[in-house]
Amino acid sequence: MTDHDKHPDIRLESTSGDAPPPPPGRAGRLTARLPRLPRVRVLSATACAVAAAAGWFLWTHPVLASVPNGDVGVRMNRFSGEAVVLRAGSVFVLPGVHDLRIYDLHEQAYRPLEGGSASGNAPFQSEEGLSIGIDVCAHYMLDAARIATIARDLPADVDAEVVGPAVRGVVYRVFTRYTVREIYSTKRAEIQQVIEGELRPKLAASGIVLHDVQIGKVDLPPDYKRGMEAMLAEELASEKMRFTLELKDKQVKEAALEAEADKVKRQKAAEAAGLEQVIAAKSQEEAMAHVLPFKEKQIKQRQLEAEADKVSRIKTAEGAADARRIEAAGEADSRNRLADAEVYRLDKVGRSTSEQMAREGALITRHPLLIQKTMADKLSDKIQVIIAPPPADGGFIGSALLGSRTPAAAAPAPAPAAANDADAHQEAGQ
Repeated sequence: MTDHDKHPDIRLESTSGDAPPPPPGRAGRLTARLPRLPRVRVLSATACAVAAAAGWFLWTHPVLASVPNGDVGVRMNRFSGEAVVLRAGSVFVLPGVHDLRIYDLHEQAYRPLEGGSASGNAPFQSEEGLSIGIDVCAHYMLDAARIATIARDLPADVDAEVVGPAVRGVVYRVFTRYTVREIYSTKRAEIQQVIEGELRPKLAASGIVLHDVQIGKVDLPPDYKRGMEAMLAEELASEKMRFTLELKDKQVKEAALEAEADKVKRQKAAEAAGLEQVIAAKSQEEAMAHVLPFKEKQIKQRQLEAEADKVSRIKTAEGAADARRIEAAGEADSRNRLADAEVYRLDKVGRSTSEQMAREGALITRHPLLIQKTMADKLSDKIQVIIAPPPADGGFIGSALLGSRTPAAAAPAPAPAAANDADAHQEAGQ
């Protein structure tokens, strides 16, 4: 019995008419038992596997890399050796083809001896062979114009493999030329200049710019430090004694110089005082020679001034007297003229008054009622309304108001009143 007879539900089908027959043996029997997958499914599975492998490869080997700000990247081609300088940002790196190196363009510091301890690893050696610890720091930066050359010719770790050996080689060699005392105090600036002068061209050849080399703390061996402290104490004591002696010597010399200066000062002061008195006497003598004639001139001037004052006063008195006489004559003449003018005025006023009285008398004679009008004008500011009956005899209306009992025959004689009024006018004009 065959497998097909045992499993009638399994049918062997082929996707194409030229499919090969199943292989003989057990493997062929197993293959014949299972149905064959369609070719499309096989291709899809293969594509998914390839995509998964590619995704894993890209995840472990990304094609995009980032260059931080302030740094510069160099992309090296493994096949052609070409170096491309890339600035900050995202760059394309093909795995297996490109190598990317990132360099820091900021100023960096390298210390060949960390901590600067004399008991540390690889301390510096002085000329005497003593181990000393010196804090040496070299400040450098990479030349941006030669980054491609640096990436192509130098190792990846420039600080450890290029700068470090160069700095240590120069620094260790230079310190062996000087003693501990010179390194510690007297020739520190000179040592710094020598190190910079030897190290700068060596680093510049590799595309590294050296800014400066700073020498900081110097750590001495304990025994040497104690001996140096004792020696320094003795030196300080001797220096102090030497300075004390020099100070005393200077004080003695200063006292002698001050005494000599005081002596000279007194002599000069005495000479100056005598010379001042002589000069004062000569000046006084010369002044008197000029003062006496000046005094005589002053006396003569005062006499002349007194004489001139006397003449001036006389002239002034004569002028005042003449002025008074002229004023008296003028005043008398003025009074005579005023008297003549007053006589002429009185004469003219009298004539005018007489003529006016004659005219008024003639007018009143012709018009007797003017007397009543005149009296009404005089009383107008005191009496507002006057109501009085006219006289029956046709006389003066004011005789009833004044209470006069003059007979009617005497009414037409108002001449004395007019004369009195004329006199009053004349007195008022005067």
